[in-house]
Amino acid sequence: MDIAIYKNKKELLNNIDLYFITDSSLTKKGVIEDVKSAVKAGVKIIQYREKNRSTREMIKEANKIKIICKQCKLNDVLFIINDSIDVALAVDADGVHLGNDDIPYHIARKLLGKDKIIGLTVHNLKEAKYAEEIKADYIGVSPIFKTNTKPDAGLPGGLELIKEIRSEIKIPFVAIGGINENNIESVLNVGAKSIAIISAIITKPDVEKECRKFINIIQSFKKEQINTH
Repeated sequence: MDIAIYKNKKELLNNIDLYFITDSSLTKKGVIEDVKSAVKAGVKIIQYREKNRSTREMIKEANKIKIICKQCKLNDVLFIINDSIDVALAVDADGVHLGNDDIPYHIARKLLGKDKIIGLTVHNLKEAKYAEEIKADYIGVSPIFKTNTKPDAGLPGGLELIKEIRSEIKIPFVAIGGINENNIESVLNVGAKSIAIISAIITKPDVEKECRKFINIIQSFKKEQINTH
């Protein structure tokens, strides 16, 4: 998917299949190697999520990730920073993803400007509607199932939450939380088009292979939907 055919990077959010999120506490080969593998597999968006390093260390690592994203031969991969506006500004990332306890959206928008991507985590339909109302670029619907990757993720919203958001919200959304090979089709069946998977990918020995597998599952499902309608 060549970014040149889009007016701006935000339009790419409508065509994300697998949303890749880093995790230094789970990785087997390191965050940088995971990102290289994900990009090689065809991932269109990388979120750098780091809770255990200093800002200086994060900036150094984020710069390396940005280079990997921008040097991809297939397409220009979107690069999002989790939580840290200062890191996003320091490396000129494509945007940030913010949780409920992070800097408020309107302040983030003022700091980042109108062209940067800002995604918000939501846990229910009310939060999703509010995110759309304040003009967030996309939302992360979390958690769908029980997850151990993020201890403070809250109670699972289940497939019903995706159904509600799919019918009420027009901005792009990413389903996240406890999604794996065994339940991904159920998530796709209720209307999710973009899916974030962490532990089911980066705890495995071959990250590229796992990314390709999930991308193929999502893309095959979408093609089947098109052919049956």
